[in-house]
Amino acid sequence: MSKHRKDRINEEVRRVISEIIMNELKDPRISRLCSVIAAEVTPDLKFAKVFISVLGNEEEKKNTIAGLNSAAGYVRKELGARIDLRNNPEVHFELDKSIEHGARIMDILSEINKKDGGQ
Repeated sequence: MSKHRKDRINEEVRRVISEIIMNELKDPRISRLCSVIAAEVTPDLKFAKVFISVLGNEEEKKNTIAGLNSAAGYVRKELGARIDLRNNPEVHFELDKSIEHGARIMDILSEINKKDGGQ
């Protein structure tokens, strides 16, 4: 599979799963402040790792991932119905902490700038 095709498939899977989560999943454990950051489908199209960002405390993050993993079968079925792929990938959700990490770095840089500006 070419890199361009893999990127297109990853983006389409990300878009469709995001739609499903926002519009169809009614599990109260899933935070409304969650977003799909990325999806990585294996070259054989059998597995899809979906990275989720959740704004909230650790409990909300844990509950959101648990709710999404319990709905993985439904998400997989809907994904197969909406995207015509050779295989219907098994979906695994993982918490993506890159946004939090970036925000923490920005806070640290802000602190450094305040200290430098005060001298």
